Amino acid sequence: MYDRYIGIEISKVNNMMRRKCIREELFFESDDDVTNKNGWIIGFIAKNNDKDIFQKDIENKFSIRRSTVSGILSLMEKKGYIRRESVDYDARLKKLTLTEKSWDYYNKIHKKINEGEEMLRSGLEEDEISTFLNILDKIKKNLEEQEAKSNDKDSGKMYTGI
Repeated sequence: MYDRYIGIEISKVNNMMRRKCIREELFFESDDDVTNKNGWIIGFIAKNNDKDIFQKDIENKFSIRRSTVSGILSLMEKKGYIRRESVDYDARLKKLTLTEKSWDYYNKIHKKINEGEEMLRSGLEEDEISTFLNILDKIKKNLEEQEAKSNDKDSGKMYTGI
């Protein structure tokens, strides 16, 4: 029906980026056990160091489910990359803070991340980048709405164990 499919094009670009990043060690320069998602989380917390960041912020920022984020953060805490600290205004909340180990990692790869972003943006005008990001936001919104509809349908189903 279509000459080109958005989903296939996004998948191809993602694969190309992953190969380029691995080949040139962009985004992945690490001597230790930091995964790609760990790096994203470390970067997000570092860039928002002036705010209290919580698990829910990570879920929302990266569109990752609560159970997945919980597992990622637990492992990051165990490996010594983050700490969960109480906040004085709500005993139930634990803010995420970076350890010295995370700051060392962040400082080490920050330059590489910017180099990768420059490579992706090369040859693009600011208005093209803005349009592209607006289109991506709309695609994400479409996907979020479909996921919410699916969750609404699934919530009414009874689990039969089959």
